Amino acid sequence: MSPTELAAAISARLCHDFLSPASAIVAGLDLLDDPQAQDMRGEAMALIAESARKLVDMLAFCRVAFGASAGAQAFPSGELEQLTRAIFAHMRADLDWADMPETLPKAAARIVLNLAQMAGAALPAGGLVRIRAQSDGKVLALAVDASGARARLRQEVADGLALKPVGEGLSGPWAQATYAALVASEAGGKVVVEAAAERITFGAALPI
Repeated sequence: MSPTELAAAISARLCHDFLSPASAIVAGLDLLDDPQAQDMRGEAMALIAESARKLVDMLAFCRVAFGASAGAQAFPSGELEQLTRAIFAHMRADLDWADMPETLPKAAARIVLNLAQMAGAALPAGGLVRIRAQSDGKVLALAVDASGARARLRQEVADGLALKPVGEGLSGPWAQATYAALVASEAGGKVVVEAAAERITFGAALPI
């Protein structure tokens, strides 16, 4: 896939993610305007508030995860944790953000955010995603473990992390995984994934 085609696939993925909460906001506004649905005003306001919060959380997360903050060369781990927790508030999985360095280089920040979101998506029935990082002064190792019933590694994600072409599956998960793998490759590192019963482990190693 060419760079322009990958960019189109990522854009389509983001538009798909943003469309759901945006559509819910419009639906809530339509209820408020409907004179026949005034008894649902409370539900409409709750729908608008929750959907707006989700949309803002996703936009803030994707701004860093997909590189719009290009001017920053490093990100505080606290900021990355906050962005990730905001996203997980809209997922079924719980998040355990373990010990991390005070800051992460830009490439590592993008990778850990994308791996975290992929790990959360791999637990449709809920579970726990644990994120941790270690450095020996030469290599930064990132690990994102997803554990829970019905943990599932999509083939599109495995193919994307291996930089294989998209198959007949969904292009959105593949595009995100491919992007994470390319960021790691350009930084001189690599992303890997292992799947076992009720557990999926994403890992990345990047030179410092």
